[in-house]
Amino acid sequence: MPDVAAAHAEVREVLRVPAHEAVFEPLPHNPWNGVTAGVWRVTGGDRSAVLKVLTRTKETSVSWAASNDPRHWNFWRREAYVYRSGLARVWQRHGIRAPRLLECAERPDGDVALWLEDVPGEPATTWTLTGHVDHAHRLGTAQGTVGAGEDAPWLSQGFLRDYTSDRTTGEALLDDDEAWQRPLIREHFPPGLREDMVRLRHDREWFLTVMESLPRALSHLDQWPANVRSGGAGTSVLLDWAFTGDGALGEDLGNYLPDAVFDLFVPAAELPGLAKAAYDAYVQGLRESGWRGDEQLVRLGVCASAVKYDWLTALMLARADEEQVAYGNEGTVPAGLRYRERGLALAFLAEWAAEARQLAPRLGFPEAPSGR
Repeated sequence: MPDVAAAHAEVREVLRVPAHEAVFEPLPHNPWNGVTAGVWRVTGGDRSAVLKVLTRTKETSVSWAASNDPRHWNFWRREAYVYRSGLARVWQRHGIRAPRLLECAERPDGDVALWLEDVPGEPATTWTLTGHVDHAHRLGTAQGTVGAGEDAPWLSQGFLRDYTSDRTTGEALLDDDEAWQRPLIREHFPPGLREDMVRLRHDREWFLTVMESLPRALSHLDQWPANVRSGGAGTSVLLDWAFTGDGALGEDLGNYLPDAVFDLFVPAAELPGLAKAAYDAYVQGLRESGWRGDEQLVRLGVCASAVKYDWLTALMLARADEEQVAYGNEGTVPAGLRYRERGLALAFLAEWAAEARQLAPRLGFPEAPSGR
């Protein structure tokens, strides 16, 4: 439960009811992220709001630790700055908006309380494929119009490199024959995945250098169905702007598509068709916005973004004997289902990586390493 005493004045200000009349309902979120003290839906009378408390004092793993560096991907105050500056509204006229900021409270203990609109729309976790494609079109229009955006001093830089650098769990298992013979792995990972994922890890620096050299865009950097809701006709509401900053054009889309499968919101069998339709819609949105760049650079940005998940295979190897916990610690998921779907999605990312290796030299980039 949140510190109700700290929230007393905030509840009265936002919901117009005494704190003791408010009901706090915990909402799913990443419990390991060191910048998030908690997220709740708070209801009082006929009003409701979402309370998200930002902190820098939460104990967690190194890979999710809060940072005081304004450019670090996990800078603990960034989301407050995004909302208070109005940056969260920058894509609104293109059909992607953020929840309205109702109150931003600096607490005596140093935490920051964000009180946000409780968006009633349908979560993208339950959308049809058409809904995801429509969101991709809006994203293309928004990023083509806004471009790299204003370089505020608290926007993240080097997200992809820094985010992946600390995710080393199970890395040694990529070359461990026994790990690849565990039943979950042997039965559910496609043939050839080991070779593909070992090579992706081996080529990591090349992929990161390519991504850092592509056209830039103001990027959300955590786009996936759990962070998107319907906002009315032709509108998406995008949640959780904590990582916002500099990214490659196409990087947000390259994150959204595989993540939809990794957390079982879209069946892996539908990923190839979804990815093609969403990419075409994204490029169409870019063109409609007036963007006149080389579309092959966008394609390279989407395909090379596969490097964001080069650590996931190793993590799956390391956790093959563990209970499979659902996102936000909301129960469990069948281990076989998770490993089958993620294995197929990783194989799809291997195809993206292969396409990136072929495309990059034609666009003037050095060739990828020749493998191991």
